[in-house]
Amino acid sequence: MPHDPTRPDTAHRKLRAVARGLAATGLAVDAYLHAHLAERYDAVSATISQGTLFRIEAAIAALAALLVLVWRHALADVFAWTVAAGGLAALLLYRYVDVGELGPLPNMYEPAWFTDKNIVVIAQVVALIATSVLLLTRRRRRHLA
Repeated sequence: MPHDPTRPDTAHRKLRAVARGLAATGLAVDAYLHAHLAERYDAVSATISQGTLFRIEAAIAALAALLVLVWRHALADVFAWTVAAGGLAALLLYRYVDVGELGPLPNMYEPAWFTDKNIVVIAQVVALIATSVLLLTRRRRRHLA
C-alpha cells in the first residue's frame, strides 16, 4: 500500500515530531541561558549560591532536552514538562514575590525584566506547551492477550 500523507497516523506523527523538536529547543535555550548567566549570580548566596542553582537548572534542562529527543517515553515527556513548568514557576515567583531566603536557598528576588529573562520565559513556555502536546497526544498501546 502506498504512503498516504493525509492519513491521521501520519498527521499525528508529524504533530508529535514538531512538538518534540519544540520541546527540546525550548529546553536547550533554557539550559544555555542558565549556564551563560550562572557566573553573574554566584555572589547571590546563602548556603547555595544562585549561580549554583542556575548551573543545576542548566544541567537538568539539558538532560530533559536530550531525553525528550532520544527516549520517546512518557516518563521523558513528564520529566521535560516538570522541568519547564518548575523553571517557569520559579522565575515568575522570584520576579513578582520577594520570598527572601528559604533555608539554604538565597533571596533570588529580581523585580526586573531583561532580554535574557524574557528569552528564558519564552523558551520555557514553548517547552511547556510542546510537552503538554506530547502528553495529551500520547496513544495507549493495545496489549494483545
